[in-house]
Amino acid sequence: MAPVPPAHDAGRPKAPGIDAKTEAQLTAGLKRLASDDGRTGWRLGSRIRNAFLTGLVIVGPVTITLWIMWGVIHWIDAWIKPLLPTTFNPDTYLPFPVPGLGLVIAIVGLTLIGALAANLLGRTLVSSGELMLSRTPIVRNVYGALKQIFESVISTTGPNASFQKVGMIEFPSKEIWSLVFVTGETTGEIKDVKPGGTEDLLTVFMPTGIVPPTGFICFVPRSNVVFLTMTVEEAAKIILSGGIVMPDLEEKRRLAAAAAQKKASRFRVGADNPPA
Repeated sequence: MAPVPPAHDAGRPKAPGIDAKTEAQLTAGLKRLASDDGRTGWRLGSRIRNAFLTGLVIVGPVTITLWIMWGVIHWIDAWIKPLLPTTFNPDTYLPFPVPGLGLVIAIVGLTLIGALAANLLGRTLVSSGELMLSRTPIVRNVYGALKQIFESVISTTGPNASFQKVGMIEFPSKEIWSLVFVTGETTGEIKDVKPGGTEDLLTVFMPTGIVPPTGFICFVPRSNVVFLTMTVEEAAKIILSGGIVMPDLEEKRRLAAAAAQKKASRFRVGADNPPA
């Protein structure tokens, strides 16, 4: 016996060529669409928002970096190009300005000055200039401070500055740890005074999160510094991002293990194939 259709479907005409089972499936699908309450539109909006945020994360840092670099290049060009003679300035002959020319000239000029300062004549000229500046009131204070800052930065970021490390100290109170850059051992009068009766002191620089070039110079006992294996660049990323960007320790361990395995395999190959 054929099944009796429900009472609410008794008066509805059936579509030609569609059986009762297919019609029931279509009815259930239409009910689901009717009871969706706009969730499909919400999903579409969420996807568009996620795609926009992903694009912003990808394009934003690149755009800002290029904008800053372009501004620095233009600033150096505006400072260097007016000093060039008209004959040697390619902008005189070209219908468009050459960007980056001032930056190239500045790099070449600084390199030549550094090379000349290494010989006897250059050292004599530099000493004469420093002697003149040291005898000028106010100027000598500004020049001395700037020179010391530049020498400190160059010495701590040079290729031979292997002593520079990253650590943590308890600051500003107990059980609150802050990242610091260890610049070296404390010397001079501060070491001779022995604050707190401690002789083994380290000089550390703790940058602030809002303005990283500024911070606190601290002299702390070596035992109070917890040294980390992260690089200075990784620590700077943590500070600049407000703690959002953290170094991937597992990735570093994996790369270190791969490098050690590669080195060991080379050593085994060299041992198995000694030179004739």
